[in-house]
Amino acid sequence: MDASVTPLRHGGLSLVQTTDFFYPLVDDPYMMGKIACANTLSDLYAMGVTDCDNMLMLLAVSNKMSEKERDVVIPMMMRGFKDLAEEAGTLVTGGQTVLNPWLTIGGVATTVCQPNEFIMPDNAVVGDVLVMTKPLGTQVAVNAYQWLDQPERWNRIKLVVTEDDVRKAYQRAMFSMARLNRTAARLMHKFNAHGATDVTGFGLLGHAKNLASIQKNEVSFVIHNLPIIAKMAAISKACGNMFGLLQGQSAETSGGLLIALPREQAAAFCKDIEKQEGYQAWIIGIVEKGNRTARIIDKPRVIEVPAKDRDGELW
Repeated sequence: MDASVTPLRHGGLSLVQTTDFFYPLVDDPYMMGKIACANTLSDLYAMGVTDCDNMLMLLAVSNKMSEKERDVVIPMMMRGFKDLAEEAGTLVTGGQTVLNPWLTIGGVATTVCQPNEFIMPDNAVVGDVLVMTKPLGTQVAVNAYQWLDQPERWNRIKLVVTEDDVRKAYQRAMFSMARLNRTAARLMHKFNAHGATDVTGFGLLGHAKNLASIQKNEVSFVIHNLPIIAKMAAISKACGNMFGLLQGQSAETSGGLLIALPREQAAAFCKDIEKQEGYQAWIIGIVEKGNRTARIIDKPRVIEVPAKDRDGELW
């Protein structure tokens, strides 16, 4: 499961808790703080928990930074983390800071719940559909952006994308990673979700397999559609598939929720989340009878996100 659920001694309540931290992957410290916060909270949201009671921040400050770099960068990262925590309706009340060769940021998210406030992830049934709430391709977008300064890498992909495409994809990835999965968690209750996970470091297929393996019923997941940040599929192919994006192996950071929903509720879920957030969700697969595994079909349909590029607009 994405979060630990501990029954408390006190009257039917459970403690739901999760922790996560990682290294910087964007060049804006404030956005990096937001991404770290969104990523930490995402594991609660995957359990259908919509309200976080408390957050702690975990920070490792690099001893390779000069004092000036540290005094500029670290407060910006902390502010990004804190601002997104407030947007999520929670507060950062403490944490731990250490000096370290690597810069890392993350946190702990804790909440106390009644049984109806969280959704166990193991109730998918045959006939359910799988919904994804953010596009894939964050790893490819972040790497391609770094390659703008590395001619030998850039030469491999410049035939399929322009510099402008790459910068736009990077912005899309950054803002997507910094977006909370809170609305999706709320709608999981409204539309009777049978379980969910968030798509992060193991890629779409890795997390789909994890979710499938813990199901109570004898089911398997089959994925047909891959919503991907525009142009990232082309980059992945041009690199000799080094990311495994179309195979669902590309790592994501602070990705969307992968949710098993009753078939008759899924379209309404997607419509509702787009109405509330202004961002799409997609039906990407089905739950069928099987032995608790997950697979992506041989030639999945790639959905470019957004479908049309508009000047001056990200989505």
